[in-house]
Amino acid sequence: MLNLDFHPTGRHFLQIPGPSPVPDRILRAMSYPTIDHRGPEFGALGLQVLGKIKQIFKTQQPVIIYPASGTGAWEGALVNVCSPGDHVLLYETGHFAWLWQKLAVRLGLNAEILTMAGTDASSGLPNAYRHGVQAEMIEARLKADTAHSIKAVCVVHNETSTGVTSNIAAVRQAIDAAKHPALLLVDTISGLASADYEHDAWGVDVTISGSQKGLMLPPGISFNALSSKAMAASKSATLPKAYWAWDEIIEMNKTGFWPSTPNTNLIYGLDEACDMLLNPRHGGLATTFARHLRWAEGVRAAVRAWGLEILCADDAVYSPILTGVVTPVGVDADQVRKIIYERFDCSLGTGLGKLKGRMFRIGHLGDCNDLTLIAALGGCEMGLKLAGVKLAGSGVQAAMDYFSANLAPTA
Repeated sequence: MLNLDFHPTGRHFLQIPGPSPVPDRILRAMSYPTIDHRGPEFGALGLQVLGKIKQIFKTQQPVIIYPASGTGAWEGALVNVCSPGDHVLLYETGHFAWLWQKLAVRLGLNAEILTMAGTDASSGLPNAYRHGVQAEMIEARLKADTAHSIKAVCVVHNETSTGVTSNIAAVRQAIDAAKHPALLLVDTISGLASADYEHDAWGVDVTISGSQKGLMLPPGISFNALSSKAMAASKSATLPKAYWAWDEIIEMNKTGFWPSTPNTNLIYGLDEACDMLLNPRHGGLATTFARHLRWAEGVRAAVRAWGLEILCADDAVYSPILTGVVTPVGVDADQVRKIIYERFDCSLGTGLGKLKGRMFRIGHLGDCNDLTLIAALGGCEMGLKLAGVKLAGSGVQAAMDYFSANLAPTA
């Protein structure tokens, strides 16, 4: 019989870029007794959570909370603003951008994908997966769309498969420069609450996110943060929708309830997570973002010391959430991961899609600290050596040097 509650002595190191480790404080909140989701106590909780989550997205507009994964929120965003056959433009920065395009096609949309051409000379990996969104490509494509057939531009903020965080404000500027009416839809499933994100200030029309990354919850909640323009578009969009429809949810949310059954105990956890992230005694979101930037630089210092290549080739868009590590040609990254898991009880992210076997991903987000990362890097360093990879130096020492020389941010 499979035993899901067993690991060797000590704590399992979950260093994938989500689901991230769930803090004990949130686990305790989720263990509260389930209450009547139509009762007054739940209505008060619903209003409280809906107010807090707006602060996380930095918006004054409604935030839809779905009992679903991030994939559900992708679908929710598209079906509420599009009609059958509508033309949507997606920008490929990695595997999840590609999956979103695949979902759009299955919904019956005309899903065009823009991608940076070519492959990197040193690694043979696609250029598109090593760089962020090229806003000028979006601007040029929209200027060419003189009939304004493109209804929405869809981009990924933090691409979980690569470790690249794109400039969303630049994408909005590109749309505006093209004088195009397209909606801006952004996936920040892995970026929210770990990297700075500003739904209102950046002019995003629909922001998609999920619970299992920077919010430090188990999978099972996803979000659509809206704009007034997106809500107006939803009134004439004709793609079939029932469960995903915003209008009924927005109406019932006015009193703290949902039209379908919410995942009550995850709502408890979300309320607790928002408190942890927004608490001014802990520095609030600004300190959270600074902490992630520092962790990321410490991990990258380790990768550089090993003499290995960081997948993201542009230091201006390094992700604070994860680092992609390229293994030398001929070294199976999944075999390296297998050794690290079996020998040192540490889980790392696999290479997805076009990157399979060529890289692994180290998550540094959420419920984490310096010693967590130093231990995880120790497992990586030993595993790489056991896999026969010749390392230039000690990444663990480099990370320790960085963390000890650069103090953690405080409130």
